[in-house]
Formats: sequence, C-alpha cells, structure tokens
Amino acid sequence: MTTPGTQYALFESVEAIPVEKPAGPEAGERRFSDFVVYVDESGDHSLASIDKEYPVFVLALCVFHKRHYAEKIIPAVEKLKFNYFGHDSVVLHEHEIRKQKGEFAFLSHLPTRKAFMEQLSAIMEASNFILIACVVDKQHLGRNEGATSNPYHIALGLCLEALHEFLAEKKQEQLKTHVIVECRGKKEDAELELEFRRICDGENPSNRPLPFEIVFADKKTNLTGLQLADLVARPVGLSYVRPGQPNQAFEMLKKKFFCDGGRSKVGCGYENVGLMIYPPQKAKSPGEPTEAVAPTGNPQST
Repeated sequence: MTTPGTQYALFESVEAIPVEKPAGPEAGERRFSDFVVYVDESGDHSLASIDKEYPVFVLALCVFHKRHYAEKIIPAVEKLKFNYFGHDSVVLHEHEIRKQKGEFAFLSHLPTRKAFMEQLSAIMEASNFILIACVVDKQHLGRNEGATSNPYHIALGLCLEALHEFLAEKKQEQLKTHVIVECRGKKEDAELELEFRRICDGENPSNRPLPFEIVFADKKTNLTGLQLADLVARPVGLSYVRPGQPNQAFEMLKKKFFCDGGRSKVGCGYENVGLMIYPPQKAKSPGEPTEAVAPTGNPQST
C-alpha cells in the first residue's frame, strides 16, 4: 500500500553545481557580481550585560553563487518544507529547531527529529556556499575599547574585508555585491546602515572603497539564504566558547570557510582568513587555553 502524500527528493532533477568561471572581458559592462551574501548573528552585541555562558557575538556571512543558490539550494529547502509542513511559509530558525518550539514541536519525536536533521544536514552539506564569520569575545575587549565599541560593527568591518578578498580571488571585486541582512528595528537598522556605508566608503583597515550594497529584509520575507545563515552562526560561536565539546555542525562548516589555497585546501587554513576572532588570540604553552592579546586598535568603533 502506498503512503498517501508526495515526498519530494531534495535534489531531484537538479544539475550539478555550476563551475564558476572568472569574469571575462564583458565584466566591465556588468553591474552585479555572481555572488549574493546573507548575514545573520548569534548572541547579542550589548556590552552592558554579558552572558557568562555565551559571552560572544558572532556575525556570519554566507556567500552564495547566484545560479547555484537559485537552481539547487532554494528548491531543496522548499521541498524539505513541503515534506514536513505541507507548505513553505515556515521559517527555519535555529533556536526553535533546537528547542522544538512552535512549528517545530513535532521534533520532540526522536525518529522524526533524526530524519529531519539528517535531511537538513544534507542540504547544508550539498550547499556550495562560502562562510565568512567573526567571533567577538566581549569579555576580552579592552576597557577603553569596550566602552566605545559595538561588537556588531567590529565584526562587520572584519567580515567585509574578508568578503572583498574572496571576491578579488574570483576577479569580481569591481562588481556590485548585495549584502542581505534581517531588519532588527528602525534605530538599529539606521545605525547599521550608517556604519556599513562608512566602511564601504573607505573607512576600513585597507583604506579602500568596497563595492557592497546593504539590503534590509523583513523577517516575513522568508529568504532561504537568511535561514541558512541563521543555522550556522551559533555552531561557530560554540566552537569558540566550548572548544572541547563535540560540535558536529562546526565540523561540517570547516569545509565552508573561506581559506587560503582555494578549494584544494578546504577545511584548513581558514583561521584569520574566513574565521576571525576579535580580539586576536595568542597561544600559550601546549595544553593551556588561548588568551586574548591586547588589540592594536579597534577596526570599527562608534
């Protein structure tokens, strides 16, 4: 007897990941790069009250090749939603999935949760995105620095520099790339837009203009890229806060980080390239934890 209801294969009838080619001579006539960036965060950027269990702010940028994103990633996520919810208006949210709240209460059933997480992990594994992230250790910000800094702005400046390096590697650093962030509030959005434009106008460590444009998306827009960015931010933070704790999600994400050496070196060489820690860390003797070094200067202060 056939079980009623269609179950959609996540990657059915989808061609292989397109091969990325350097922008050709016609690039001078093009307006936009082949990439789109979705941003999310983990932890809060407040320095007034620091959670000792999670004393960090994490900013995560997921960089997608537009064709791959449109032809493979979006359809796979849509099918996952149809399979488990019957519609695609559900927003995948890491906190609700982890806590089995709201639309995800059904995940309290262990076999169902295992199957769901396996399919979600398969999507993340097959998604050919580049991850750029910054972990700001709020407890280790200098006293003077901490009083005048915004961890979000610090992380943003470092991540946009790394994004520019990635686009230069792809020979698309002269083309406009859109950076999509989720709306947080009128005041917060205005402050973020001001800081973003300041950085892109040349107030950055390299003193060069950056061809990025920020786009604010309402939470109700249900953008796949923002949902995937939400899923990666916390595992990155936990890898720093609890380095000795098993972190299967981060082990998978290691292969996504922007790193030295291109695709032949995925999974290594990403420290200080695709994953930045601020303030920078210095290693102590073997077996001892790292500690923050005194920063030479805050790259982005408000």
